[in-house]
Amino acid sequence: MFEALVSIIAGSTSDKEVYEKVENVLKEHDIKYDLQIISAHRDPDKLDEYLKTSNSKIYIAVAGLSAALPGVIASKTDKPVIGVPVSTKLGGLDALLSIVQMPPKVPVACVGIDRGENAAYLAIRILNLLKK
Repeated sequence: MFEALVSIIAGSTSDKEVYEKVENVLKEHDIKYDLQIISAHRDPDKLDEYLKTSNSKIYIAVAGLSAALPGVIASKTDKPVIGVPVSTKLGGLDALLSIVQMPPKVPVACVGIDRGENAAYLAIRILNLLKK
């Protein structure tokens, strides 16, 4: 498996405009990352396998609509998960609320709607703490 510090997982290629913002910031800061398109609903086995084999320190999950992806990832790892809600229906509020309403012991950090760049900057700050 490719050695990456950050994994970007998007639920669909339709989220490209948002996950490219994450990629651009990580590239600008020379942060190794891995990009995967894996739906929590359509590809749960693929997601499980990826999470079991990934060496990433942080997961950034880009998801719209029900936005289950960040919570599912957080339920399967003890590493930081950053959710990025995508504006599709309801202006992205449905995705935002899905991401921030996690049950106890399933923490997910959440950035603003379509703010992939902020997810990348938050990941960089977390990585900086890990270096100390």
